[in-house]
Amino acid sequence: MALRMWASSTANALRISSASKAHLSPAFSFSRCFSSVLEGLKYASSHEWVKHEGSVATIGITDHAQDHLGEVVFVELPEAGRSVSAGASFGAVESVKATSDINSPISGDVVEVNSKLTESPGLINSSPYEDGWMIKIKPSNPSEVESLLGAKEYTKFCEEEDAAH
Repeated sequence: MALRMWASSTANALRISSASKAHLSPAFSFSRCFSSVLEGLKYASSHEWVKHEGSVATIGITDHAQDHLGEVVFVELPEAGRSVSAGASFGAVESVKATSDINSPISGDVVEVNSKLTESPGLINSSPYEDGWMIKIKPSNPSEVESLLGAKEYTKFCEEEDAAH
């Protein structure tokens, strides 16, 4: 009985679960320290994620980033048609703790902005990989996506970063 309770609490602490939305291609979500990292996405060391499908790449901030920010209360995003550059700021998120720039992990032209975030910025906290996406861009250099971190590399990066603080 005690072993079963320990196994259950350990599984809950690791939050290993299958992805709930069919439109997210990753089959599994791996999490450590209560932050989820999805397989099939690419990650920047500045804590943004990219999902590249066909000619469009969707960008948002990671679960790790939103967890460290706390409750998001305001989001500033660019308008469609604007160009963004890899490593440069394209907007900001304001939380109860701080305001942080959001950097684009790749270069391209903004084709869509998540207008739901204007009215409901907390979607970034409750659903960072699904409803909390920020912009969709047409990448100008699709090879930039391949230079980003995979799920395992990003998880290791976060663990090392957290250990250093």
